[in-house]
Amino acid sequence: MEDEQELPLQPRTQIQGRVLFLTICAAGIGGTFQFGYNLSIINAPTLHIQEFTNETWWARTGWPLPDHLVLLVWSLIVSLYPLGGLFGALLAGPFAIMLGRKKSLLVNNIFVVAAAILFGFSFRAGSFEMIMLGRLLMGINAGVSMNIQPMYLGESAPRELRGAVAMTSAIFTALGIVMGQVVGLRELLGGPQAWPLLLASCLVPAVLQLASLPLLPESPRYLLIDRGDRATCLAALQRLRGTKEVMVELAELEEERAACQGRRARRPWELFKDGALRRQVISLVVLSSAMELCGNDSIYAYASSVFREAGIPQDKVQYAIIGTGCCELFTAFISCMVIERVGRRVLLMGGYCLMTCWGSVFTAALCLQGSFPWMPYLAMSCIFAFILSFGIGPAGVTGILATELFDQTARPAAYMVCGALTWTMLFLVGLGFPFLMEGLSNFLYVPFLGICVCGAIYSGFFLPETKGKTFLEISEELHRLNFPQGPMWKGPEVIQSTEL
Repeated sequence: MEDEQELPLQPRTQIQGRVLFLTICAAGIGGTFQFGYNLSIINAPTLHIQEFTNETWWARTGWPLPDHLVLLVWSLIVSLYPLGGLFGALLAGPFAIMLGRKKSLLVNNIFVVAAAILFGFSFRAGSFEMIMLGRLLMGINAGVSMNIQPMYLGESAPRELRGAVAMTSAIFTALGIVMGQVVGLRELLGGPQAWPLLLASCLVPAVLQLASLPLLPESPRYLLIDRGDRATCLAALQRLRGTKEVMVELAELEEERAACQGRRARRPWELFKDGALRRQVISLVVLSSAMELCGNDSIYAYASSVFREAGIPQDKVQYAIIGTGCCELFTAFISCMVIERVGRRVLLMGGYCLMTCWGSVFTAALCLQGSFPWMPYLAMSCIFAFILSFGIGPAGVTGILATELFDQTARPAAYMVCGALTWTMLFLVGLGFPFLMEGLSNFLYVPFLGICVCGAIYSGFFLPETKGKTFLEISEELHRLNFPQGPMWKGPEVIQSTEL
């Protein structure tokens, strides 16, 4: 009899799994995919945009722009992206609270549409300023989506899949990087006449998200805890899970709602003043900083020269660089599949340890590349190994921390802190990397190796494991860590809703 009763539920469960999968895809294609895509497509048209800048200035003034000013304009075009990301990260918290998670992602596409128009007509209008403004708007879009997408997916996923679902943000980032590298090939949109279309192609993912995401449910946690809408929350859970699991999870959400009762949403600066959030804030700051300062983004700057040293022809280097993006995409998939088995802490610690190992070998290979003919090949192998190691843990697990370590009232503010930190570090690394290259030469990676060691030590000894735990269980464990001699955790009280 029990088997007969369960049979009708099987197709229903498959349908609900499909809804969750579609939610992941719809959020990702217009979310972190855009970040990775716009991060990589700017590399292909570098020389074409610099020539366009010089020609535009000449047409306006009758004089060519000096080389150092052309480089300055190009640096502004590149650096306005992380600057916009910083603004977007600061907008993400208020957006998430006032508009909700899903609606924030939809409204965020306004920046993409405006940027695509600016990119598409910049050449015809003879304005490199339009490119600069477009990059700033795309940065704002990336800053908002990188914070809200993992928040939305982490709150929508069941407990046993929460880590894997949140890790899909890293998968879409890596997929965006690879797609940007492919579309930027000279044979596609990387040519001298097609670069406005290349930059404006960011409109395609935005249209896909605008067409699909409105058909999918909002975060159940936001609906119940922030808005107090139990009926809509129940409907969202039924679409995402199936009726068999809904009542148990709804009871857990009611407990979490009670724990947040009567508390408004935290401001970012309040996180640093609250002793009950000390371990969470330290973990967020240390590991978010380590992810950006570990040297993974900088290793791409070495990739082209190392590949040429290894004997790869100049016109084939672009295909080898696509391989680096594929490495990160591959490991993001692997991490997504194993994170719920091995846990967050093991992936982070293992990733940083492997990065320390391969970074050390890479430094030795750079120092000895003139002594042995096979050293460039070793250096090339280290680039792939370093990127693979980064994708195993830090690339995806770091983005989950703000979702799992903070409760509903502190989560938007935590993502604002995390996002602001990430984009600031990205901007500083991009600004300081040329000086590090000039000053340290082959020993460039020594500071990055120190960061990797610190990340491994902190992950192994100070980061609490959150695998398979409810948000309330995580809160109770963190309370014990923050107050080892203090009062016992009293559990949930009574609730209204969070407010901005």
